[in-house]
Amino acid sequence: MLRHSFIPFSDYIKLSRNKTKALYIQLAEQLAIAIEKEQIPSGTKLPGSREMSKTLQIERKTVLAAFRELEAWGLLDIQANKGSFVCSKSEFSTSAKLGPKSGAKRLEQAGFSFKKTFLLDSPFEHSSLPFILNDGTPDIRLTQLHHLSSAYSAQLKRRSNRNKMGFYNHQGSEYFKHQITHYLNTSKGLGCNKENVLITRSTEMALYICVKMLIKAGDRVVIGSPSNFSANMVFQHQGARTIPLKVDRNGLDTRELETLCKKQVVRMVYINPLQHYPTTAVLSEKRRAHLLELAGKHGFIILEDDYDADFYYSESQRVPLFSEDKNAMSVYIGTFGRSLAPGFRTGYLVAPKDLTSQMSKYLGIIDRQGDILMEQALGELIEDGIINRYLRKSLLEYQNRRNHTCGLIKKHFSQNVAFQVPTAGLAIWLDFKENVNLLKLSNACQNEGVFIARNMLYQDRNTRAMRLGFGHLSPQEMDKVIPILAEQYKLEAQVTPR
Repeated sequence: MLRHSFIPFSDYIKLSRNKTKALYIQLAEQLAIAIEKEQIPSGTKLPGSREMSKTLQIERKTVLAAFRELEAWGLLDIQANKGSFVCSKSEFSTSAKLGPKSGAKRLEQAGFSFKKTFLLDSPFEHSSLPFILNDGTPDIRLTQLHHLSSAYSAQLKRRSNRNKMGFYNHQGSEYFKHQITHYLNTSKGLGCNKENVLITRSTEMALYICVKMLIKAGDRVVIGSPSNFSANMVFQHQGARTIPLKVDRNGLDTRELETLCKKQVVRMVYINPLQHYPTTAVLSEKRRAHLLELAGKHGFIILEDDYDADFYYSESQRVPLFSEDKNAMSVYIGTFGRSLAPGFRTGYLVAPKDLTSQMSKYLGIIDRQGDILMEQALGELIEDGIINRYLRKSLLEYQNRRNHTCGLIKKHFSQNVAFQVPTAGLAIWLDFKENVNLLKLSNACQNEGVFIARNMLYQDRNTRAMRLGFGHLSPQEMDKVIPILAEQYKLEAQVTPR
């Protein structure tokens, strides 16, 4: 056995308090590397925690934590009243948990083949610039966290809920389903019961289940042009043939759809009738009726995605297509609590009972447990009227932000852009009149402290537009952002050939 007095620890243990990585992890990793390089031979008894803490000028508990990590990795054998000994190479080489290996190939590249896809690459970007524009999200700063945390904390403390925490039920909380069904019927006129409702973690999960259940490779799915990039990825990954049709200020062109249906079999139409993504166009009453008529005649599914279900500013709010579909050809998906903190949001799907019964089986595969306590908490917030009061209050704030942003656009862009004041949602569709390169515009704005995500920009031969989110920034912040955007737009228009 080699005594630790012969080991020059200070030569290869270099700890830094300026790093974000904890000191005990730094110590454990550096000792692990020394052990694997045999700088510390097998069988060596390491110094005690007091002695090593003095040598390295760190706290004793830091050394103890590092030793426990090494023991978990199978590199150290800690024996009570005897000391800590480096395991033999044969012992730790076969251990299930090894310490980190710098540049180890086994951690970089799998030894087997697997299917790779670029379809699901995330288009979202991050930035540390002072102002970040996005495609329309709520302002987390407006969330009343004390109501949410109190409701969830109360659920954790209730004895009656303890058994539910370990109870397998992919159907979700019956209490929450009852409450959200009542909410959907009173606020959106769906006329459904709880057997028609499937609770999911998010709208994206609801969409994924729909596509897995209803679409097979080669099926034709009609989408708007332009359309929701994230939904398109799901359709294409499933092997569907997406067919883009024109979207104008009255929504999806159903005359083009009728012509298409006469020539080809359409399996599904994916649509946002109450606010098209990204253009914010609302499907007209005439086209709503025509779409429902075509679905009944040609037998295609209408997948209605009400992605901004909480944000409708018009007093005469239109009801979802699902509530007017007499032929049962529609599936309705949405998000409850999008204006709440992200962890408190939940998705839902509304469809005929026989379909939701089958879809719940798919849900049981990918999310067996669900979040019963969260659903119970949200259910109580609905029943107590807290959610409705919060939504009304936040809706007034977002309506004010919409109006303020539209006023700034008119002031600073003058006649250089065309846009409609949206009747719903948290974004404005800006149609640029000048022939500008939007990527160059984005780069120019970044130099001025304003980040524009690429998924906001739409440019081809016929389109030069941006989906400008206004919900996440205060009026004071928009007062700084819009002038920068307008100024850089004018400068770019001057240097771009017409």
